[in-house]
Amino acid sequence: MSATKLPRNTNQALGIGQYAIDFMQSGDPAAVVQSRTILFHTDSVLCGASALALGTNAPRLLREEALGYPRKKSGARVFGSAQTVAPEKAVVANCSAVREWDSNGTNFGFNPSLGHTAGEFGHNDFYPVAVAAANIAGLDGAATLRGMIAIDEIRGRLAEVFSLKTYKIDHVVHGAIASAAVYGAMLGATAEEIESAIGMVVAHYIPWRAIRAGKQLSDSKGASAAISAEVAVLSMQRSMRGFMGPRDIFRNPESMFRQFEKTKGDSPFDLVLGFAGEDFAVMGMHFKLGLYEHQSAGALQGLIDLIVANPMLLNHSADIASIHISAYEPAFSIIGDPAKRDPKTRQSADHSMLYIVSTLLRKAIDTHEITAGESMPATSDDWWKEIMLGPHDYSAEAINDSRTRELMTKIQFEHGGPDYDSRYPDGIPTSIAIVMKDGKKLESGLVMYPSGHARNTTAKLSEILEKKFQLLGRLGIKKPKKAVKVLEQLATLSPKQIRSLYNFDLLDRGSFE
Repeated sequence: MSATKLPRNTNQALGIGQYAIDFMQSGDPAAVVQSRTILFHTDSVLCGASALALGTNAPRLLREEALGYPRKKSGARVFGSAQTVAPEKAVVANCSAVREWDSNGTNFGFNPSLGHTAGEFGHNDFYPVAVAAANIAGLDGAATLRGMIAIDEIRGRLAEVFSLKTYKIDHVVHGAIASAAVYGAMLGATAEEIESAIGMVVAHYIPWRAIRAGKQLSDSKGASAAISAEVAVLSMQRSMRGFMGPRDIFRNPESMFRQFEKTKGDSPFDLVLGFAGEDFAVMGMHFKLGLYEHQSAGALQGLIDLIVANPMLLNHSADIASIHISAYEPAFSIIGDPAKRDPKTRQSADHSMLYIVSTLLRKAIDTHEITAGESMPATSDDWWKEIMLGPHDYSAEAINDSRTRELMTKIQFEHGGPDYDSRYPDGIPTSIAIVMKDGKKLESGLVMYPSGHARNTTAKLSEILEKKFQLLGRLGIKKPKKAVKVLEQLATLSPKQIRSLYNFDLLDRGSFE
């Protein structure tokens, strides 16, 4: 059996519960699926550790909160601590840290082979749920990894069949459903208990995208996945104690799913969940090669392509007259929002196309000036590694950098129209053109699969990720090479090693905020 099929006329909540149990017992994902998941997990932990080391607000606050709930038995660890705490508190703290930079993996809910192209966003934020469950149940690294794969599979496949953003619901709902199911399965819950917990999550805890709206974004944006994972764990705990939540929630006529997509009694979608082989949702998820909103990845690749093809551009940066970027919806509305054209905070700057592109170009110009044009990067991979955007590129000083701000005034960001929209979410269709003062125009052409995209076949991904791991590891962990080595060996770790997986020594670099 390579996949589990849950038709729309069945109890899919119960089916997800049984799938999670069966997968934890005998799921057989291919080696390539396991290795890709390990990379995503390693990436997420280094994102989280660096966010804590730099004193970002929500991760610091939630970690301190978690440490106030010690639990010697049936507890889990927060990043950088040997103390065990209430699992839901470890989960909310760790997921918040992972998500804070908005730099870990992304999915776009696109599976044309099945006709499942709802295109919902999602991120690899929920791995701490599997680690917490493994801590409590005494599971080894192989089981922990299966849990991570199952979380990505459930939330990733739900993203392919139901677009939450269409109805202004936050994408973390899919992750919460997956978290409840896998947390329960790893702790020995029955399929009925998991069904009950999923029912509670959907009936009681639906977050609206209001957390992502506003002129300047708040902590709620970054902590959304964490808070939903927390309530997923709480719901599962209550269900295992006997609390009975709503049953058959996907076919419940009053549930969120059927309120937004009317049916005559069925769920709005069929669901297909990978069980063995290579066809898993994680294989279609994308890496961020630094800190930036993923919707800008096409523009960043286009800019780097222009620099590689026209290295003399950096000699004459003062002669840039204008920069034109065209992209698809929803990129245009999300990172072209007028409020984000003059960002004041990190959370808004990393969702501003103008700021992200201008910062990358400014760093390229700085590199040229520092090296006097000698020993310059020659390839796309080399440029990604050289000017990778990191946390300090979103500091207050960086946000107000005069050269960056000058470049921002030269950018015109436009919606590319139907031709661009029709190519998303297969790719990240974007083009960028730089017009010089003498009228010369440098054009990237259409960028579809930038470096880090699951369908990119040209980038040396492992080398670029190694650079990212070094960058974030040095910022966050006292012995980053040792920590990375352990994380990369996840599948072979013993239960004892899994219990101490997150017990690395965090650095304290003061407050980034």
